Parts: sequence; structure tokens; C-alpha cells
Amino acid sequence: MKQDELLVRLRGFEWNDFECKKASRGVPDDAYKTVAAFANTAGGWLVFGVSEHNGQLEVTGVDEPDRVQNDFLSTLRSGQKLNQIIRVEEQRYSIDGKTVFTFHVPESPRFDKPIYLKGDPRQTYIRRGAGDEQCTARELGRFLRDHDTQSFDGELLADLDVQRCFDEDTVRWYKAQFLLRNPDQSDIADPVAFLHHWNYVTEHQGQMLPSRAGVLLFGKRQYVEQLLPRPVLDYQRIDTAFDNWSADQRWHDRYVFEENIFSTWRGLVARYMRIAEHPFSLDPATLRRNDDPPDYVAFREAAINLLVHQDYGDPGRKAAIKLFTDRTVFWNPGDAFPSTAALLEPTEKDVRNPALIKAFRRIGLSDQAGTGIRAIFRNWHELGRVPPQIRNDKASKEFELVLVNKPLLTVAMQQFRQSLGVDLSPEQADALALGLEKPAGESLSLTDIRGLGFSTTQQAKALADRLVAQNLLEPQSETRFQVPESIRQRFDLETAQVTEQVGTKSGPSEDQVRTWSQLTAEQQGLLTKMHAEHTITELMDWVKRVNRTKFRDQCLTPLLEQGLVTMTIPDKPQSSKQRYRLTERGTALLAGQHTQDKTPHERPV
Repeated sequence: MKQDELLVRLRGFEWNDFECKKASRGVPDDAYKTVAAFANTAGGWLVFGVSEHNGQLEVTGVDEPDRVQNDFLSTLRSGQKLNQIIRVEEQRYSIDGKTVFTFHVPESPRFDKPIYLKGDPRQTYIRRGAGDEQCTARELGRFLRDHDTQSFDGELLADLDVQRCFDEDTVRWYKAQFLLRNPDQSDIADPVAFLHHWNYVTEHQGQMLPSRAGVLLFGKRQYVEQLLPRPVLDYQRIDTAFDNWSADQRWHDRYVFEENIFSTWRGLVARYMRIAEHPFSLDPATLRRNDDPPDYVAFREAAINLLVHQDYGDPGRKAAIKLFTDRTVFWNPGDAFPSTAALLEPTEKDVRNPALIKAFRRIGLSDQAGTGIRAIFRNWHELGRVPPQIRNDKASKEFELVLVNKPLLTVAMQQFRQSLGVDLSPEQADALALGLEKPAGESLSLTDIRGLGFSTTQQAKALADRLVAQNLLEPQSETRFQVPESIRQRFDLETAQVTEQVGTKSGPSEDQVRTWSQLTAEQQGLLTKMHAEHTITELMDWVKRVNRTKFRDQCLTPLLEQGLVTMTIPDKPQSSKQRYRLTERGTALLAGQHTQDKTPHERPV
């Protein structure tokens, strides 16, 4: 952390990655709790020489800096106060003549956790908000499961009979998918022998034993329930927007999957097909759509990510998929071991359930190792939508992925881009739109920018630097940026000026002229031909579009957002009986354009 960045943080408050201690003449004992909490979660900055006074952070300085620094670092390196040696990066600064230390505590590797004090695992701490919290017994158990070098899904189950615990229909289905994808492989007729070949059954001391992964993937329901005392997945379809929903409202379709993982996957696909935007066919070998539209790729990868990475040793929390009208939320018990930034790297990742993952990859139901999250982001970006949101909570050990069905470049943003008077590339426009999408005061990180489809951090940094040079972003640190307040205010003002004006007989209003000129040729063509209620297929035929998703995002949704077109069944946007028609504003805009197109002597006076 550079001194300028530190000064910015000191104007704020302590939070989950930032903690200050007075440490005037010695190291406070609770500093080691903070070290343990940072190491057990996502890391953070510990600052000595700063006190809190009346809710404000104040530089008070370290009076005996050499002794405080040496005592602290030697204790961390001794492995006595904490059960693991903690290596921190330290910096010493002079602020107003007072000595301040910053120590960056990295997140500890999975197999080093939990980090605890005084040789007592019960003194394990995690970081939540601005506090260091002692782990509950259940939270400690999650750490210990992830700490085990023997993967949880690879454990052998001595109390189950291999001849009785597997569901033969699931094994037959899996074998069929495998042989279609691998025609050179010989068929192993016996189900147990087939599973033994792939190590889901193992010979141990003369006895054939199923693995935990084998039963979770292929087991009969009664044995899955015996092994897992909670559902595999809770699927809910909620026909309302996320912001309009509360937990006490009832879902519109729900299914709690308690069968094996592959049966769960097949049932989930069947439910997804019912509500997909339009009919499609599936490749029987991979269950991939033959026309491979981005929306299904993103859903497939997110759903499989949920099934293979969750903590199946957690008895009290079940995975959930909630489909709202404007987003889909995937929630998992169990955090991802890498950071969010690392998830976007095209490298092999440390995973919780390697045997489950291999089973899906073997039949082509998951992308190459380390590319699943990248595929989700890439396909969502191809749709022109706001990047997926990831919340990888290492304190609560939970993972959430949200696919927001919202265009990144809205009509308002497109109009604002044209008014800026600077030449923005599509990538730069996307990054600026993402910055404006953030709430005021929230920064835009290089990881956020990478979510727009950039392969490397260096590419994201070059783009951010270009926007800084154009005064459209301002740096907060080397990795974080913010839209200047003047740009944000200008955007808000111009967006608010879009009104519902209508034309007059003497000609189109200024608003109508501006609105019409900012429509694409396709959008103008659609409005010109709309004289009744029309299906989306009719509209696509008029502009010779074949990809329904791209047509919605690029042509139809902007017209809906501007209030020029409306749905005939607005509360059921995915209804097969859905039609589209002009609104009063759309009719007035079209009438005004017709007036504008007439010669002067044809226009009424």
C-alpha cells in the first residue's frame, strides 16, 4: 500500500480488509486475532500508529517504532503465538512527523487453515465487516474439512454395499454419454466394473467399496439421502424482479432435488428447457444446445459449477438456484479457494471435489480446467449484459454468482456516450458504463474490467489508464478507479432529461426528433411496421434477424426501455402468448416522424 492509498483509506473507516491499532509502545494482544482473521479469510491490511476517535481515524504514531516492528514480525515468524508462520509485507511511513506501519497479511493457503492462537483450534478467528469473530464449532468444521489432504469426495464408504447402492439407470445414462463422446473406448457392461474402472469403486483389503463421489454421482436416492442429510439443490422460479421480491413471497415453481447429482442435473436441464427464451435442440452426447447461444452456455457452466464445487460435508446449508425475471442467482455452501481475480485466470484451480469435476468433464459437460468462470463472463459479455456478479465469502464459506439480465450499454448510456465529445472504443464505452453502474463512492477494480472480456490484468490496466487520460476515470490506487463526480452528475442530469413529451400537429417535438435520430435503422424499421400486436418471430423476420437473444438485447429491449413498445402480457415476459405493440409514446413518435417526412404544403397548418 502506497502512502497516498493509505491516506485515502484513513479518510474512511475500518472494514473487512483494513484494521488500525494504536500500538504506541507495544504490540496489542488483539493484533494477533486480526492477523489470524485476515489469514483465514481474504487477507487485509493491519495498520499500527492509528487510533479511532469519535468515529474518525486519527494518526497518533508509534512512539517506539523499532521495538514494536521487531516484536511483531519476530512473533509472526516464530510460529509460537499462531499455529503457522505468517509472512507479511511491511511498510514504514512518516505522516505529519509520526511513524505509521502498514502490514499486509495475505490469505493463507487452504491446507494451512485454520490459523489459530495458542495452539487451540477453538481460538480460530474470521473477519466479518470491521470485526474479528471467533469461529463457531460448525464454522471450524468447514475449515477442517477443507484442510484435509484427502478430498472429501474421495473418501471410501465401508458401510455401503456396492451391489445395492448404485442407480443402474443413472450409470446406463452416463455410460451412453461417455461412449458417444469416446467411441474408441470399450463398453464395460457391468455397472460396478465400469465405476471401478474410473475409481468410483475401489478395492480395499479384498472388499469393493464405493467412494463418496460415486454415491453422490450415481447412487440410489435412499443412499444419497443417507450420505447427505439435506437436498443437493433447491430450484426456485420466482416470476418477479429481484428488487420487488421479499423472502416471505411464494415462488411460482419449486423443486427440491434430493436424488444423485447426475439425476439432479438432468432434472434441472428439463426445467430450464421449459422456460428458455425459445425452443432448441440438444446434442445428446453433451446436452449442449446445437446452436450454442451464449445464454445457455452461461447457465450450464454456472449450474455445473454449483453442483461440483459445493461443500457436500455441510449438513445444514443447501445449494440454491433462484430464477427471477431480471436475474438468476446461484448460491453455494462452500467458498471458492482462489480469489475472484484468480478465478478469471486460465489456469488449473485448487478444487474441493476433484472426483465430481472429472466425472462431468469426462462426458463433455464442463469446459476445460480453469475456464468455467471465464466462459460464463465471456458469454454474458457477448450478450451485451452487465458482467456477472461474484461474491466469494471466505468468512462464511459461501459462493454466489449472479447473472443479471440487464444491458450494459443502455439507451441512456448510448446517448451519454454520444454527448461526451470523445472517441471511445467499444471496450472503453463498456468500462465507463460499468463504472457508472457502480453506486456513487464505490470503486471500479481491474478485476471488474477484466470481467468485460479481457484476458489479462495488463490489458485491463491499459484500458483504465486510457480512460484516466480522457478524464473519464480517476485512480484511487494502482488497481482501483472511480468515475469523477462531475461525469456522474452529468450522466444523471442527461438521463433525467429524457421525458415523455409527445408531438403536436405542427410537427414533431425536439424530444421526438432527438429520440428518432438516436434509434438504429432496425429499430426505426420495427416501429414503422408495427400497427397491431406482433410476435417476436414476426419482428425478427422484418429485420432479418435469426438470433433471438441478440435481437432482444440490441433491438427490442431498448424500445421497451424507452417506452416506445410494450408487452401485451407484461407480468409474464416469457409467455409463449406474448405479443408486442406500440405505446402511446411510440404512436406519437411515429406520427411525428410521418409529419416531418411530408413536404411543406402537405403539412397541416
